[in-house]
Amino acid sequence: MTFSGIIVAAGSGSRAGGDKQWRTLGGKPVLRWSAEALLNAGADQLIVVIATGAESRVAEALAGLSNWRTVVGGEVRAQSVRAGLAALNCPYDQPVLIHDAARPLLERAVIDRLIAALSDADGALPVLPVADSLRRGADGLMAGVVDRDGLWRAQTPQAFRRQTIEAAYAAWTDPDAPTDEAVVVERHGGRVALVAGDPRLMKLTYPEDFAMAEALLSQATRYQTRIGSGYDVHRWGPGGSVWLCGIEVPHDQTLIGHSDADAGLHALTDALLGAIAQGDIGDHFPPTDPKWKGAASDLFMLHAAELVAARGGRIVNVDVTLICERPKVKPHRQAMRERVAGLLSLPLDAVSVKATTTEGLGFTGRGEGLAAQAVATVEIPVPA
Repeated sequence: MTFSGIIVAAGSGSRAGGDKQWRTLGGKPVLRWSAEALLNAGADQLIVVIATGAESRVAEALAGLSNWRTVVGGEVRAQSVRAGLAALNCPYDQPVLIHDAARPLLERAVIDRLIAALSDADGALPVLPVADSLRRGADGLMAGVVDRDGLWRAQTPQAFRRQTIEAAYAAWTDPDAPTDEAVVVERHGGRVALVAGDPRLMKLTYPEDFAMAEALLSQATRYQTRIGSGYDVHRWGPGGSVWLCGIEVPHDQTLIGHSDADAGLHALTDALLGAIAQGDIGDHFPPTDPKWKGAASDLFMLHAAELVAARGGRIVNVDVTLICERPKVKPHRQAMRERVAGLLSLPLDAVSVKATTTEGLGFTGRGEGLAAQAVATVEIPVPA
């Protein structure tokens, strides 16, 4: 069954240290975990409710994903949910899953249980039993016991058909904002089914919750090592300097190309793209596009690095070899390593730049052009 998703991401997250939806968890933004879970489970549209001015942050967090759009929320959660509902364009009988961005570890099984429960209920709520004994307290002293029978811990996402949740909100007259959508539907006379939640679907509320979530991810995720290679060639032409691995090197010629013709960074960009099977530099930055005329090649390499990060991956090390008779690379090699390390946020000992000649053989030996080859190692998370 198709469904729509709403992710509420307009809060400030002050108790967690602020902006928790944009913080990195397991190599990618907290918000992206929920967006990927809902889209991968089959959401045909996803509304992300954000605070005013957060458009660029959500675009960065969800780069590469499709079928999502944003709407600005309100001061309290209920206002944000209503803004998300108003932005939907799905059929009125279609299920809508409303989720908090602060619960990133959403599994497909929970989504399936919620949607299945709507076959004979007006809403569905994932819950966990209360395992600890409960106490009342006052002034630092115990003041009674609370019977935990029949008590449940509520989670999100919560599922309803669009017409059900919209009608329930339209009928809400209480001056106090509801705590969640299940309360709104139940108050309107609806039947809300309780389905099994997931202990991993914890809410990130305090700073220490991030450490717990990271620990859960490390247990549930293994990393696969990927290796990509890249190769690039440019011919020599008239000029007074050449760009190599992000450094301008004085020379009596320059390399000819649509961008700045930095063969070292071009090869490294292709190596990173190859490691995650995302095509080559020409797929992302076509040489026929005038926008990239004379562009700095570090833009291309950073784009490839961002795609690695979007997969939850990390770059382990890179190795670039420049093949030419001239100019001499060794005097500039350290600066090149430092430049690449800085761009990729890698330690210097994870970046290698070296040069070789072809002993006068071939087009590089004849001084017709320069070649570069690169290898990149990355680690990509794979669900256990």
